[in-house]
Amino acid sequence: MIRTLIDEAVVAGARRWRACEVLGLTIRTVERWKTDHDGRHGPNHAPSNKLSKAERAKLIAIATSVEFRNQSPSQIVPQLATRGEYVASESTFYRTLRAEDMQHHRGRKRSPTPRPHPREYVADRPWQVASWDITYLRSHLRGAFFYLYLVEDVWSRKILGWEVHSEESADLAAALIRRIRTEAGPDVDLAGWVLHSDNGGPMKGATMLATLQHLGIVPSFSRPSVSDDNPFIESLFSTMKNCPAYPSSGFESIEQARTWVARFVAWYNQEHQHSGIGFVTPAERHDGSDIAILAARRITYAQARLRHPERWPQHTRPWTRPLTVTLNPEAHPEADTCSRLAS
Repeated sequence: MIRTLIDEAVVAGARRWRACEVLGLTIRTVERWKTDHDGRHGPNHAPSNKLSKAERAKLIAIATSVEFRNQSPSQIVPQLATRGEYVASESTFYRTLRAEDMQHHRGRKRSPTPRPHPREYVADRPWQVASWDITYLRSHLRGAFFYLYLVEDVWSRKILGWEVHSEESADLAAALIRRIRTEAGPDVDLAGWVLHSDNGGPMKGATMLATLQHLGIVPSFSRPSVSDDNPFIESLFSTMKNCPAYPSSGFESIEQARTWVARFVAWYNQEHQHSGIGFVTPAERHDGSDIAILAARRITYAQARLRHPERWPQHTRPWTRPLTVTLNPEAHPEADTCSRLAS
């Protein structure tokens, strides 16, 4: 795939070495790939600084001695240094113990639990992947809050539905999803629609899950205790609570909270030019009118460059439209660079 992208870039007029540089590769590496044969065999001798068999045996004897067997290498090495003795570094201690299958978790503390990465979802149009959550809205009473239920389309960033209540409840969350389904109209099929959230009680309540199953919606959940697995909705809440109009002293009543949130949602959907979608509004991206808007911006900049070419010696701002948005992206740096090259 990388070789194909580089060839396409060269055909389009790019220098091959520059295309390789974008991918973090050298041109020699890419040329070697063309032959489908890597002639490199690596070193054929042991490192000159490798521990001898006697030194390795001494390291293991020290680590398993009565004095040090309950201590980690990070504790053993300093004590040996205090005595004026050097055997090996901490990393060598750890590496040797792992090679001998002697590096295991011990003690009453529970060993770390590996948490698999949540499934990756890629959206290329509205009504494919959404994110939702509940956030606190302060009231004038100390310790009392209102609760904002909010659902956002991940691809367009449009707020699809919201409600403010005085309590957290799976029944209220399910009612919001049913209302969104009704307001979406018959032209929108929610079967297969992915709805992502954290692991709160209302998100995993029986009524909520039954509603999702009935509508054919696919539930998706963050990893427990992982704060950045639901970034889209958290970013929206940050925008809301940091805007100048947000009442820092709290809301007097639930009616006031609902009125304020309604105004914010109208502004966010219809006026806020979102940086993550090409500086168009979520409503414009959701209905597709952003295509013409971005095209007009490109024409404007092209005309400005014709008038003053000295101001843009290379190229103007591209005003590109993000084609896809990924929820829970896995670590694929190669894919990211390939996407930049393809664009």
